[in-house]
Amino acid sequence: MRKAILHLKKADPVLGALIGRIGPYRIEYREPRFETLVRSVVYQQLSGKVARVIFDRLAGAAGDGEMTPASILRLTPQRMRKLGLSQQKTSYIRDLAAKARDRQVDFDALPAMPDDAIIESLTRVKGIGVWTVQMFLIFALRRPDVMPSADLGIRKAVHLAYGLAEMPRPAEVDRLSLPWRPFCSVASWYLWRSLEDNAGL
Repeated sequence: MRKAILHLKKADPVLGALIGRIGPYRIEYREPRFETLVRSVVYQQLSGKVARVIFDRLAGAAGDGEMTPASILRLTPQRMRKLGLSQQKTSYIRDLAAKARDRQVDFDALPAMPDDAIIESLTRVKGIGVWTVQMFLIFALRRPDVMPSADLGIRKAVHLAYGLAEMPRPAEVDRLSLPWRPFCSVASWYLWRSLEDNAGL
């Protein structure tokens, strides 16, 4: 990780100053498995507190131990709705479970696949877009060079850190991030943290 930090500080003085204010890189990872992606779907467009309650209910209803495609598919859609899931999210999670059960999505194979192939595979699931897969790449598969340039938090952090007149478009963030490669995931984490801490901005 020292190599990544040194690269980012050298490549971009603005990002380097931000890293200096925030301090050590302390990303928290999850396991790259089915349950983690289900959690991502549950958390979409919900506050963390509400999503956590719903996810915990779902995990409990799916049985003790690790959540599996089979344990999700044993639940009826009506039961899932009663746990607090919307009709859309219920259908998304069931589609993911069905594709994982049928090995159309193979979680055991994902760690060996390149980022683009993982995005192509997982976005075939209803309700899973590029952003959700990018979060899975960063926080579960620990890929070092993912740039979620369409993420609102990233765009806001760039807007503040670089003193831009307007909120940057994703294409502008992509251009700005070119010197950060091959450590865009690390840069992204620092940008998110800059919003949490205000990081002196």
